[in-house]
Amino acid sequence: MDFLRNDEIARLERERAGGITSGEVVRLFESRGARLSAATFRKYVQLGLLPRSRRVGRKGKHTGSTGLYPVSVVRRIALIKRMMAEGYTVEDIRGSFVTVRNRLEDVEQGLHALLAELAEKARSHPRRKRFEDELVQAERQLKAALGRIERVGGAVATVGADEAVRAG
Repeated sequence: MDFLRNDEIARLERERAGGITSGEVVRLFESRGARLSAATFRKYVQLGLLPRSRRVGRKGKHTGSTGLYPVSVVRRIALIKRMMAEGYTVEDIRGSFVTVRNRLEDVEQGLHALLAELAEKARSHPRRKRFEDELVQAERQLKAALGRIERVGGAVATVGADEAVRAG
């Protein structure tokens, strides 16, 4: 039940690093024979299975903005579809590591924005080299810490309620 291969998703992530619209995601899955409607996509966002979009202005007068999602939503929807095919309910998935990963992505985005701001300020600082080196080291440590949190959180979140009761 793999609608998209990992190499296809990786290519999409490279090509669309700036983000992807919900309509594009829906069309992508539909073209692969998966049932995914715009309403289902919105429901996944509302349930916290997918991150919220970020608004990006369009060029031109009175054109408004469009919502862009990180391309990782494609990978996450593929995982949700796979889990549902294996008999998991939306509530099961919601309590699983999918939600942990979603929350971690929010944290990562905030941290990357903060690091970018600090790097920009460090460029004009008299001790520029020292601060740039420290920021690189901090980013490396953050990635490692987030990886540990994801591993532990995923393991904890995927323990079923009956298994937790038996262990407790």
